Amino acid sequence: MKKVLIANRGEIAVRIARACRELGVRSAGIYTDADRYALHVKKTDEAYFVGDDPLQGYLNPHKIVNLAVESGCDALHPGYGFLSENAELAAICEQRGIKFIGPSSEVISKMGDKTEARTSAIQAGVPVTPGSEGNLADVEEAVTCAAEIGYPVMLKATSGGGGRGIRRCNDEKELRANFGRVISEATKAFGRADVFLEKCIVDPRHIEVQVLADSKGHTIHLYERDCSIQRRNQKLIELAPSPQLNEEQRDYVGQLAVKVAREVGYENAGTVEFLLDHDDSFYFMEMNTRVQVEHTITEAITGVDIVKEQIRIAAGEALRYAQEDITHRGFAAQFRINAEDPKNGFLPSFGRVSRYYSPGGPGVRTDAAIYTGYTIPPYYDSMCAKLIVWNMTWEELLERCERALEDMQIFGITTTIPYYKQILQHPEFQAAKFNTGFVEAHPELTHYSVKRRPESLAAALAAAVAAQASL
Repeated sequence: MKKVLIANRGEIAVRIARACRELGVRSAGIYTDADRYALHVKKTDEAYFVGDDPLQGYLNPHKIVNLAVESGCDALHPGYGFLSENAELAAICEQRGIKFIGPSSEVISKMGDKTEARTSAIQAGVPVTPGSEGNLADVEEAVTCAAEIGYPVMLKATSGGGGRGIRRCNDEKELRANFGRVISEATKAFGRADVFLEKCIVDPRHIEVQVLADSKGHTIHLYERDCSIQRRNQKLIELAPSPQLNEEQRDYVGQLAVKVAREVGYENAGTVEFLLDHDDSFYFMEMNTRVQVEHTITEAITGVDIVKEQIRIAAGEALRYAQEDITHRGFAAQFRINAEDPKNGFLPSFGRVSRYYSPGGPGVRTDAAIYTGYTIPPYYDSMCAKLIVWNMTWEELLERCERALEDMQIFGITTTIPYYKQILQHPEFQAAKFNTGFVEAHPELTHYSVKRRPESLAAALAAAVAAQASL
């Protein structure tokens, strides 16, 4: 493998470019007019303009693969988001002789269909939540099914993802009201009107397992991550390993994930997601057929470079590790630094970054898409950086997280950093007793006041003077 086209943008494109550099593989980036000055354009060996439209340039699989062929690339890495779980992109790569760094188009299609994914899990002997057998024909079938399994239930788009196309229904009235809405959301977001129904596990813990599989029949897991701190199904803070599991549970859920991957003939990096109920029962939820945003914390506790392993696997190499070679050490946390205002309903805060100071020190890593002077465009996801922190014990991790968040300084935009400081100080989080309902249960955590340190005020003043001078 000599050159990889990175079909993405932002921090994940920078992350992939760095992995390519370490492997001695050239990287080619793509960018729209809105991303002309983006960091990934600066970090890739080559970069190609794909149009004025801020979104369509990243969403045209034929154009992207044609570009890969024309620029002499051997392979294509989709990153996450955009077309990363698009079976058509993978299929076009297969047809054109471009190695897709991920699973086959057949597996992407199968696991992207949540009813097929449930069936695969059942065939692998992995527990799933009670629900409809396949897609629902109409609202009456949904009502009948819900009466059998009991409320509350979850209506889900079969091709859904990223927290979209999901509605909780507490009774028949809500089910009837939401059925048409989920159909509409699914059609608009995913191009399919198919929906299914599952029993709602109230305030579960969200546990996911990282897996790696090669083309030689080897499949391993890299332990689990706890993604329970989330808002409206969007993850905010991720932890590895979960401070809420014991070693027996850890081993058990890891084996479940490997069973699912083997059942579908999975190849490359993937994530199997589970819900953990109050009675400590695990239920398969879905499988993400791509690298995850939070892969960083698994790297921190295992020492395995997941993106480099993706590229090696795609190049036909066997896994360099057996399951017994994989151990975990310490605890890691990832904070999604979003350009949002938690005090104002998490309203997006796009604009120019007048000053940016990245934290450092032992056990601290930052994967960012920003730099001083960069203007965050309003067309994409609000995440502008990821702060990853590691330490030997849970208590020491919390201390280092607080220090690293304090060190991280971003001026010109509003971010979620102060909000994460509030979460860190909450007794339930410190005691590692939280679930997916934590954020909604504690709205008071957004009622903080931001204290400006003297050095912060000086930086803000310098930025204002510089901005005035440029007029």
